[in-house]
Amino acid sequence: MLEKISSSTISAATFKAQCLMLMDEVKNKRRTIVITKYGVPVAKLVPTDETVPSPFGWLKGTITEHGNIIDPIECTWEADQ
Repeated sequence: MLEKISSSTISAATFKAQCLMLMDEVKNKRRTIVITKYGVPVAKLVPTDETVPSPFGWLKGTITEHGNIIDPIECTWEADQ
């Protein structure tokens, strides 16, 4: 039988046994659960943000151009040397 979670703090053993149910509870009730090991908090299960950022434009403004990269270079070189 699954243990009824009445507080926002649970032991690691309880979390291990009820992980999937607790993940659903955090998602549906937007509730945070602190997981403890020997009574010491070690992890926090929190709901994710509902909105996912767009992958388009997230690097905007991070690229810089350093001269002409298309034209050939002015020095000659040999690949065999």
